Amino acid sequence: MPREGAGPDFIEALARGLEVIAAFRAGQPSPTLAEIAASTGLARPTARRILLTLAELGYVRAEGSTFALTPRVLELGVAYVRSQGLWDVARPHMERLGRATAESCSIAQLDGSDIVYVARVAMPKIVGLSVQIGTRFPALPTSLGKVLLAALPIDELERVLDEPSRSGLTPRWRPDRAERDTVLREVRARGWALTDEQLAPGIRSVAAPLRDGAGRVVAALNVNAHAAETPVERLVGEHLPRLLAAAGEISADFARLATVPQVTVA
Repeated sequence: MPREGAGPDFIEALARGLEVIAAFRAGQPSPTLAEIAASTGLARPTARRILLTLAELGYVRAEGSTFALTPRVLELGVAYVRSQGLWDVARPHMERLGRATAESCSIAQLDGSDIVYVARVAMPKIVGLSVQIGTRFPALPTSLGKVLLAALPIDELERVLDEPSRSGLTPRWRPDRAERDTVLREVRARGWALTDEQLAPGIRSVAAPLRDGAGRVVAALNVNAHAAETPVERLVGEHLPRLLAAAGEISADFARLATVPQVTVA
């Protein structure tokens, strides 16, 4: 349903436009007007006007009776990643980590109770889940999510996990509160997290935090492997030390970047 704002500065038309963009999902990449209207709760004439506006701006194209997003939508996500400076800082380190481990590596940040991938270096391997920039998964059963959740204050952790996931994926591991707290305490104590087929079959990974100059966890970096190819012993014994080194280098570079004066010359 479209979001309703209470403040005088809330722009309902903008909110509705964003709801329409969000209606294009992995399982429904080319919906009809009726499907978009139904999923957003908008009247068909309203949904149609928004789609035509987005088409004129280049974010949507009509394909007969259906609609599809155009690659221009990626500019919205890329603008966020670039504004954070994460990709520019992390890319060389991630590329080296990928070559050293022969595995894919990714950076994610927390969005509610989900993680969202914001940077990725992929190796040409077949894995059970498709991951790209913007992909979201429930945070708790992922190594990236465990690292990010473990960094939150307890009261904020509870608030975040009370939010429903928007990923559309049901994880294999759904712990009770006691088990969850035990796992997150272990992550805080050792400084990294492991997931072994808790999100989906065949997926295991290790993750470490990325910090800013003040020591705050701003993202997490992982190495992802297929369970049939990479045993836990190798993931932890060989890949984890390389991951921790890369995470430290990225954090140091990110801290240095933040100290550089930014000057705009007219």
